[in-house]
Parts: sequence; C-alpha cells; structure tokens
Amino acid sequence: MKVYTKTGDKGETSLYGGQRVSKGDLRIHAYGTVDELNSYIGLLRDLCADEARNAQLIRIQDRLFTLGALLATESETAKKRLPKISKEDIESLEGAIDAMEHTLEPIKTFVLPGGHPTVSYCHISRCVCRRAERLSVELGEEVEVEPLVIQYLNRLSDYLFVLSRLLTKILDAKEIPWVPEN
Repeated sequence: MKVYTKTGDKGETSLYGGQRVSKGDLRIHAYGTVDELNSYIGLLRDLCADEARNAQLIRIQDRLFTLGALLATESETAKKRLPKISKEDIESLEGAIDAMEHTLEPIKTFVLPGGHPTVSYCHISRCVCRRAERLSVELGEEVEVEPLVIQYLNRLSDYLFVLSRLLTKILDAKEIPWVPEN
C-alpha cells in the first residue's frame, strides 16, 4: 500500500466509511486537531522518563486514536466497527488527576505556563486539547458527536494541567502564579 493516493490532490478526503468531504470540513478540523494533540502527547512521552507515566500517556494516545476515528466517521454502520470511548476511560483520567493532586500543594491562582521545556510542552498539549474540545463541541452542533468524546477531551485537558504542575514539581521548576497587573 502506498502512502500517497493522489485522491486528496483537489482538496477532498474520505471519511471512515467512504464519504468524500472537503479538507476544510469541520469534521476534518476536529479529528485533525485530535491527531495534533496525539503528536504532542507523544512528545511529552519522549520527554518523560517515568515508566508508569509513559504507560498512562500511551493509553491516552490509544484513546485519542479511537476518538479521532469516531470523529472521522459519519456512518452509524461504520461506527459500529470502531472501538469505543467509555466512562471507565474518563474515570481513569479522574483517578490519575486525583493521584497527582494528592502530591501537590493546592492551587489558589492561575499559573503562567512555562518553567521548563517539558512543562511548556505539557501546557501546549493542554491548549491543543482545549481546541480539539471546542471543535468537537462545534461539530456536535451540526452532527451527532458521541458525548463521551467531549467529556474525555474535557477531562484530558484537566489531566494535562495537573500533569504540568506535577512535572513542575518533579523537574524542580518554578511555578509562577498569575498576578494581574492593575
């Protein structure tokens, strides 16, 4: 199988199930942003040396592929052949968030992204996740989007924020609170 098919040379692509749409279609923006997020999660995994955390990030990457496939599928028949996002996937993120927060000082203010390149990439991942969530919500205003897709993205952005705080602590970086200027 060749990587290039030339079928997208005129600005169209195929959804899972065969329907052709513009590469500018909102559905393509939604699952393309999930793909971008998955790449940033891979970068985070490359920057983290912790085996347990990396196993968790690999699981998240797997779930993001599933999520992207769901967003790339319009046909209900084709969706039946896909893996699913479950409440357990969301609960797994919540459990990880709770475990990380248990080791952190409570937060009283917003924090400025940065302090270490790994922490910064975690914040970038969080921002891309929020964009994927917004695009999925927007897509859901036009077509049916599995509610667990949006819930998973929402919880994942929370996970990434807490992970950024944990990485700040582990890497002995400085967490700078946001103090608004007058």
